[in-house]
Order: sequence, then C-alpha cells, then structure tokens
Amino acid sequence: MRKFIMGIVDFRERLLSQYAQRFQDLAQGQAPDALFVTCSDSRIVPDLLASTDPGDLFVMRNVGNMVPPATVEGASTGDLSEASAIEYAVLHLKVRSVAVCGHSECGAMQAALARTPMPKTPNLAKWLHHSTSAVFRLDNEGPLDPRWNRCDQLSQLNVLVQLEHLATYPIVRDRIADGTLHLSGWWFDIAKGEMYIYQRERRRFEIIDRTVAEQLISQLDLH
Repeated sequence: MRKFIMGIVDFRERLLSQYAQRFQDLAQGQAPDALFVTCSDSRIVPDLLASTDPGDLFVMRNVGNMVPPATVEGASTGDLSEASAIEYAVLHLKVRSVAVCGHSECGAMQAALARTPMPKTPNLAKWLHHSTSAVFRLDNEGPLDPRWNRCDQLSQLNVLVQLEHLATYPIVRDRIADGTLHLSGWWFDIAKGEMYIYQRERRRFEIIDRTVAEQLISQLDLH
C-alpha cells in the first residue's frame, strides 16, 4: 500500500499537468473505442501494454477473464457485473470493438486444470465453471499450439470460449451482424512482454508486430 500511495503523489506532482486538459474533457463524458476484457492479474496493465490514455478503453477485469454466457433472453447465467459492463459498453458507449485478453501462467487456469475440491473458496470454484468448456476442449481436441505449457494452452483456448460466451448476448450478436462491432481474442506472454492475437484462418495466436498490426487495421477499415 505504501508504493500505491506514493505513486498517487508522484502522479500528482510529476504527471498530472500533462493530463489536466484530458481529464477536464473526460469530465464531460467518455467515448472509448473498445471494451477490453482481461484478467485481474496484477501483471496485466492494459493501458501500459496498449499505450492508451485515459478514456481510450472501457475495461472489465475478473479472475480468468471470464464472460458468463447469456440465456436466450440475454440474461447472464453468472455474475451480473460482467453482463452489466457488456450492456453498458455495447448499448450506451457504442464501442466498436471487444477484445478478450488472456495471459500466460494464469492462476485461474492452473486451478481449473487441478480439478481439486476448493472448500475454502466456494465462490472461486463456482466461478471457474465458466472455463470448463476450455478444459474439455484441451482434453479432447488438444491445444492450439503444443509449444506452450499446458496451463498456457488452456489459457489460449479459454479466450476463444469466452468470445463464444460473449456472442451469446443478443445485443452483441445484433451489432456483429450489422457490422458495427468486432470481436477479437488476445493473449499476453508475461515472460517476454509480447501480445498475441488469434488468427482464425491459421487457428493460432500470433505476435502483434507492425506487419500483423497493419493487416488487422486494414481488415477493420473494410468494415
């Protein structure tokens, strides 16, 4: 907590003046371009990794970057917090993109793989249920890329499962259908500091370097 508190003071004394006008503008409202769904893990810092400023990203974080699926009527089958964030981002903020971002060495994925009773953390045990489809796929279909360890293999598959869960929300499907919303799967390798994106045609995650970035942007410009 000491580092956290002194960081606030450091920002106030050294950086606030650089962002003063930005915050004044944001006080009138926000218009982020994307909803970024990622893990609560302290090693994942969205604004640092994407070089974004305040107001650029609407961020939803939870253990394991999960998106509880919705019923046919659009009601969440899990925690209402995630569903509320999706509704607010898609309907009110009208974000153009939603990215689900997993990461290497994810504790939630390690717990899901362990499949051991968790009597002291019943809420966490119930929450991990949203990753069971990813565990099933890893067991029965194998990994997207065998070069990664088993935890990371599951983490990558979990990103795809959560994207599928996201698409169960009628408001998301409608926006995808009319071409005003784009979904993507990202994955961060903590040890190397590299961000990957899922390439559906290659069925694997690839590093987002300048070449891949330009290809992705050109694809977005076509929509």
